[in-house]
Amino acid sequence: PFEGVAWTPRPPQAPPQGCFTCIAKPPTLRQGSPILSPSSAVYLMESKSCKGDSLRPAVPCKHSVEKKTMTNPTTVIEIYPDTTEVNDYYLWSIFNFVYLNFCCLGFIALAYSLKVRDKKLLNDLNGAVEDAKTARLFNITSSALATFCIILIFIFLRYPLTDY
Repeated sequence: PFEGVAWTPRPPQAPPQGCFTCIAKPPTLRQGSPILSPSSAVYLMESKSCKGDSLRPAVPCKHSVEKKTMTNPTTVIEIYPDTTEVNDYYLWSIFNFVYLNFCCLGFIALAYSLKVRDKKLLNDLNGAVEDAKTARLFNITSSALATFCIILIFIFLRYPLTDY
């Protein structure tokens, strides 16, 4: 069907203008375009972007027009530090308060553990970390002293003082 048709070279193309949506989707044909001859059909099939075609209009990118007319609103996003990594030692404090409350150290540790939870809710990360260190210190002290007292009690039960 294409007998005697000469090959038509591509015209030099400038880099496509507009956004990716408009470049990837070729524009539609004009309403009043003439019936294509075989040679122009070959030229039309050869062209990929169709931006430089004389058969198709050079439509400005509607997305770039929207971008130009849009104002640049300022959006403020508050990013809070990740407070889930701050350990509050709450269960350890409850255990020390109920079972190993040596000189009320378990109660003090429980009070600091509750302060850590409150400061985590208020997004006070530095205060939460400081109170968590204090709660841990009181929990360690309470556990160590109570364990030491329990060991002493077992030693004195096993070896009463009357034997010395």
